[in-house]
Formats: sequence, C-alpha cells, structure tokens
Amino acid sequence: MEDRDGFIWLNGHLVKWREAKIHSLTHGLHYASCVFEGERAYYGNIFKSQAHTQRLFASAKFLNFTIPYSQKDLLEAKEVVIAANNLENSDACYIRPFAFLNANTLGLLGCNSGVNTIIAAWQWSSASKHGEPGLRLSMATYKRPSPETIPSHAKAAGLYMICTISKNNAIREGFDDALMLDYRGYIAEATGANIFFVMGDGRLHTPKADCFLNGITRQTIIELAQENSIEVVERHIRPEEIRNAKECFLTGTSIEIAPVAEIADTYRFHCGSVSKKLIEAYNTAVRYRV
Repeated sequence: MEDRDGFIWLNGHLVKWREAKIHSLTHGLHYASCVFEGERAYYGNIFKSQAHTQRLFASAKFLNFTIPYSQKDLLEAKEVVIAANNLENSDACYIRPFAFLNANTLGLLGCNSGVNTIIAAWQWSSASKHGEPGLRLSMATYKRPSPETIPSHAKAAGLYMICTISKNNAIREGFDDALMLDYRGYIAEATGANIFFVMGDGRLHTPKADCFLNGITRQTIIELAQENSIEVVERHIRPEEIRNAKECFLTGTSIEIAPVAEIADTYRFHCGSVSKKLIEAYNTAVRYRV
C-alpha cells in the first residue's frame, strides 16, 4: 500500500502518498492507541459519512483522547481526499480516516502525546462474493471478550488483534473467514463483519450487539429489511442453532453483503430470496442515500 501515486490528508494538509510517514516510536504503533473507520464512496458519494465520522469521534473518546479537528473538518477533508485522488467517478472506493497518539512520549501513559489524524482513499471495488457459491467460514479459536474487559463499542485498532489472528488462521486452513463466538459462547460475528441468518421461521436473525461493534452496515441492513417487510430478530444465538438456518450472510463496509455458503465444513446454506432481496436493496441504497 505504501508505494502508490495519489494524496493522503495528514494533519490538515494533503501530502503525496509516498511521503505520508509517521515516526517509528509512535504511541499508536506500540500501544494500539488508534481509532479508525472504513467507509465507501460510490461515484463520489460517501455512504453514511456523518455516521462514520460520529463513530470515529466516539471511539476516540472511549480511548481518552481528543481528535484535534471538528467533525465538519473531517467531513470536508474526506471530500477533498476523494477529489485529490480522482475518485469522484469511481464505482466504488474505500476511505480510511484514522487518528492515533503520536511520538511525543513513549510509555503506557499517552495523555501527553499529540494526536495525528489521517485520511486515505483508494479505488476498491466490492470485495464480497455476491451470489453462489458464497463464503466459507471456519470457527475461530478466540472469542469476543466481555465489555467489562474492553471498550467493545469502540472501533479501535487493538480490538482487532484477535480478529487478525483468526482471519489468518482461517485463510491458512482454506476458508475465507472465521466465525467468532462471544465470551458467553453465543455467536458474535466474523472477524470484521456482522452476521445474519434466515432461520426456518422465515425471519432474519442476528446476534445482539452487546459485546461487539454494532456495524453501520449492520444497522443499514436491519433498516432495509424492515422497509422490505422482512422481520428482524436481534437476540443471543447459540452455535447449535446454526443447523436451523436456511440462508446466511455477512455485512460490513468493505464486503458490503456477502452470502455465506458454509460454516465449519458442517452447515451449508444457499443464497436465497431474502439474501438476494437485501443485496439488491443495499446496492440501491448505497448509490442513492448519503
């Protein structure tokens, strides 16, 4: 990613992509004092830009630091970055705003460190597998921890360490991703995406987001399901209940909606009418809603 043409917004200024560098003793690198967002723009229109910006600031508050710009500043800066990288006519690009403590001090106490704020954007078409055959998921070894042990509703870099390990293990084993349970043993999410099941009752079931991130795409899918007269049930789901599911899909900014074909070489699904209806509704929504 580092050797590319283009521009990155770094602390209020556009700099050439290859020159957007930070110091090796940056606090965010050593102690994960970093928050971030993943956003998509379709033909220059950023989907749910304000919601993502609000969450970025909320995440920083969870980590006890203040982003030195206003939300309005970052909303405008994202537009500047898209234009600077000639992405206004891109069918789909990805935007990564993030903020982290810098190298003023090094140690667990980071309150005297300044805050770096960066926004990058690049062409990135859909990474999901729409339709058949769908994704194959393994079962992750690590579980999503209790909200008493982490700020589970922050989109913070450190919280993704077990996700990275689980995803890498899944890929090595021939899968596309891994399904994670929560600390109680309920189904939680994939490594970077929320999960939905169409159960035998025809309703759309999804784990209650009480110890993991309530994704913006997840919230959008729930809204779209309700608009399309699809009943949504948010609840704790036991792993053995997977056998009752007819359809399954993941949701997230990067993958959008990705049907799941198989979990743990045991449970198999097809991309049925509910999944297809929501994929179509989402593709329409992201291009006409902001």
